[in-house]
Amino acid sequence: MIINISINGKKIKAPQGKTILEIARENGIDIPSLCYHPDVSPKAGCRLCLVQIAGQKNPQTACSTIAENGMDIITDSPELRKLRKINLELLFAQHKEECGDCVLRYNCQFLKLAREFEVEIARFADRKSGFPIYKFGPAVIFDSSKCIDCRNCVEICKKQGVGYLELEKKNGFYQITPSKTKECIFCGQCITHCPVGAFEAFGEFEEIEKPLQTKDKIIVFQFAPSIRTSIGEEFNLPEGEIVTEKIVGAIKQLGVNYVFDVSVGADFTTFEEAKEMLAKIQGEKSSLLFSSCCPSWVRFVEKYYPEFIANIATAKPPHIILGGLLKTYWAKKQNIPPENILVISVMPCVAKKYEIQRKEMLVGKIQPVDYVLTTRELAFLLKKHSIDLKNVKPQKADEPFGAPSGAGVIYGASGGVMESAIRAAQKIMGIKEMDISDWSKEINSLRGQEGIKKAEFNFLGKKIKVAVVNGTGNAKIILKELKQNPKAYDCVEVMACPGGCVGGGGQPLPQTKKTRQNRANSLYKIDEKKNVRIANENPVVQKIYKEFLTTEKIIQKICHTRYVQNKN
Repeated sequence: MIINISINGKKIKAPQGKTILEIARENGIDIPSLCYHPDVSPKAGCRLCLVQIAGQKNPQTACSTIAENGMDIITDSPELRKLRKINLELLFAQHKEECGDCVLRYNCQFLKLAREFEVEIARFADRKSGFPIYKFGPAVIFDSSKCIDCRNCVEICKKQGVGYLELEKKNGFYQITPSKTKECIFCGQCITHCPVGAFEAFGEFEEIEKPLQTKDKIIVFQFAPSIRTSIGEEFNLPEGEIVTEKIVGAIKQLGVNYVFDVSVGADFTTFEEAKEMLAKIQGEKSSLLFSSCCPSWVRFVEKYYPEFIANIATAKPPHIILGGLLKTYWAKKQNIPPENILVISVMPCVAKKYEIQRKEMLVGKIQPVDYVLTTRELAFLLKKHSIDLKNVKPQKADEPFGAPSGAGVIYGASGGVMESAIRAAQKIMGIKEMDISDWSKEINSLRGQEGIKKAEFNFLGKKIKVAVVNGTGNAKIILKELKQNPKAYDCVEVMACPGGCVGGGGQPLPQTKKTRQNRANSLYKIDEKKNVRIANENPVVQKIYKEFLTTEKIIQKICHTRYVQNKN
């Protein structure tokens, strides 16, 4: 049903059931807000989105008020501005300002509103002085003295099926604290849903210069697939803008020796995972296979569903495989001792900071990746060095790891890992002149932002059931189904973050479902234009298997690992 309302004198038709804030934004009408995020339920906590409705005595919060037919709404008036100013001053009284290294430093809605309403930030005493700082492993930091109690983090953590962040009553006030009985999976969704920067990645941004200060080593950067369509937002480029070669050029301006593309590493992961998938499918007793490239998903299984650990694919994540190849194959080619190579991965994910420390990722005694910087950290580093991505001269990534297949690039979107593995599996099975569009309906059903997507494929007469999941809360649904019916699926891709890596905890802020979809769409556009769209058809992959990955022993050493129940 369509309703008719008026906002600031503008006549608007809108679907019944939407809030005033949603309708206003869809029609280009600005209503200030802070705690509102479309991924979680409206809390009406910040009370900055107050509006006046004809016939109602008191202002109402636009984020939580459902529009009704005939409503006459005013979004700006002297009274509303006064109320918003007071509310902002009260919010600043429970937020310690530390703007210099805040994750929202260059895009802080809180400060923008303070300037707009001429707020006296220090009008009220800081009531959270001395509140604790919590560290969640080597991945996330929560400074509770900056928290404005919107509770978005608590809800998104529950939505992720974890519930690590809890409300605890202390000294008459409810405070957000980490659970004493549950484990954080380091997905970083608390960071992406906090409106005031109370959460940040470990070391963000204090340690971003550290890798560049190592003058006696060859410095190598490698960047993840999703970075190429997200980092531009940090430089006021449109959502989903493709800046692959500008990333390379910008990093080279930092004085870095080499820049490689992790999407090439994804081609190796894909090939190995496709072989695992076929081995499972073609075995006498078909068994379930889960994807393994998302460290938060792996940790989620280890901590909450250890009975499924054996079903996790053994193929290492793309940046780990590429790091391993850099310190073995490439190091030998370049005549550089592995210990003289410093590998820095630029990732969309804060959990990768934890992943590189896992002993399961080692190649013998070699640590494949030395540092992880998030997308935000790289952007901050570039800005610190006065490098504006918009104006950077594009450069191609260095060979031999600079030219990925299209399959490697789409790893950044939910469904990309599964689609890539299916393409590779078809190639392995010897289906000649494979046309990816043959399965277009099934493939397309695995794309998009839906939390759970399902499809069936016919592999040489055998029907294979697959699922693609983003968000560990949705993964719980699939795991519950598998407990009841172990044969419900043959292969399942899981990414912990909404939309996959495009929605990772290290990506530019703010981000919404629309943002994530725009980033993903651009990855698929890159794939469509590639001459090589199958991982194991990539000439680089074929060359290195011919020259270096020649035995199962070396393949296992570089490309595979084993997961066991993790107590850390």
